[in-house]
Amino acid sequence: MSEAFHIISDGSCDLPPELAKEKNITIVPFYVSFDDEHYLKENVEIGIRDFYRQMVDQKGVFPKSSMPSIQDYEEAFLPFAEAGMPVICICITTKFSGSMQSAMNAKALVQEKYPDAEITVIDATVNTVLQGQYVLEAANLRDNGVGYKETAARLEEIKSTGRIFFTVGDMEYLKHGGRIGKVAALAGSVLNIRPVITLKQGEIFPSGIGRGRKNTSQKALELLLEYLKESSLGIDCFSIAVGYGYDREEGIAFRNHAVTVLSEKGYDIKEIPVYQIGATIGVHTGPYPLGFGIIEKGIHNGRKRS
Repeated sequence: MSEAFHIISDGSCDLPPELAKEKNITIVPFYVSFDDEHYLKENVEIGIRDFYRQMVDQKGVFPKSSMPSIQDYEEAFLPFAEAGMPVICICITTKFSGSMQSAMNAKALVQEKYPDAEITVIDATVNTVLQGQYVLEAANLRDNGVGYKETAARLEEIKSTGRIFFTVGDMEYLKHGGRIGKVAALAGSVLNIRPVITLKQGEIFPSGIGRGRKNTSQKALELLLEYLKESSLGIDCFSIAVGYGYDREEGIAFRNHAVTVLSEKGYDIKEIPVYQIGATIGVHTGPYPLGFGIIEKGIHNGRKRS
């Protein structure tokens, strides 16, 4: 079945390149720099593993990310405008980046050349692995025959259900990146105290503190369980994923533990995908972010939680 519209996302979605290709999703990369001068396209000119390795090997180095340019988006939109194919473009929360504004400016330029071009730009209000889940829900809607306008409307309906529950290795990158706000006031400078953080609708909220990695990762799992318990929908109505930074083995162990705990509590779940959190967010969290993304599926049977 040929697609009725095309899906584009910025690189904050952290979808593995091979998965994006399989799902016929175009990714417009972010840029990352370690010296404020040379910016490399993420997953094109620098791999995520290499990005994290430099952070781990060069203590005290704080890389920066830069959003896709108007030209980057224009080049992504043009082939579909020329072909008369509608586009849904999903961008990182506007509270973290100007990526969506680049996309909107590119849309205007493309529509000067092709006035009939249909381009819908959506503020995901989320980022990283959760944005990836959101993008995959768009692809699932498309691949199940849901139309362009209907898919855009459904995406607007579900995005407020998105949550990220996560922790980090230490506070240094959050402090340096200015993303810490209330989290700093909560955690202070107590030795080995790490924050547990919730991201929803584009903003970071402190959700507790813990001493040590095991404690804070367990708190992230408890936040996921609490969210599921409070929802009127069953677990099969949600897309859930684990995001990790440098340490894939830790991410897999975290996922396996979560599946075991969820099953013990009566949730019918056998698998949770594990994705690597990319540079766009990694510059703010450091090399050891770990947590969950959850969002309502675009298509589900509407079964209520028993």
